[in-house]
Amino acid sequence: MSSFRPRYALHDSIGYHMTLAARTFERRLEEGLRAAGLSRADWCVLLAIEEEGRRTPSAIARFLEVDRTAVSRTLRKLEASGMVTRTRGGGDGRMRRLSVTDKGRAALDAAIPAATRTQAHFNAKLTAEERAALIALLTRIRAGEPDSPSHI
Repeated sequence: MSSFRPRYALHDSIGYHMTLAARTFERRLEEGLRAAGLSRADWCVLLAIEEEGRRTPSAIARFLEVDRTAVSRTLRKLEASGMVTRTRGGGDGRMRRLSVTDKGRAALDAAIPAATRTQAHFNAKLTAEERAALIALLTRIRAGEPDSPSHI
């Protein structure tokens, strides 16, 4: 029997398992979103505007916990495709407020059932108590870490 022990046991790493789980979830979600004509980034930004009332790029970035540059890139794409509009707002007219168009709402309407199915698929693998514990543990892992905006 070999006494070899790796310097780093990848399969014992929490980060490795979190990454695999996130990728598995994302692949399933992205399949459904593609059928609605959306990327995961599109979906997140449209939800932030339409469902959460975030009307500026900065508010969306804070809500999604991503870099504002990633949000701006996604907004340009959504605007070009006719799913989002920007209108002048604020007292001096400099601030731009975002709105989801009918086309964007239709895409959201088409994507929500796929996202709901994805969520239900993974929720069914855990009890309600396990889901609550998992969320609490993942929240604890992220707590106190320096901000490191991700890519959507």
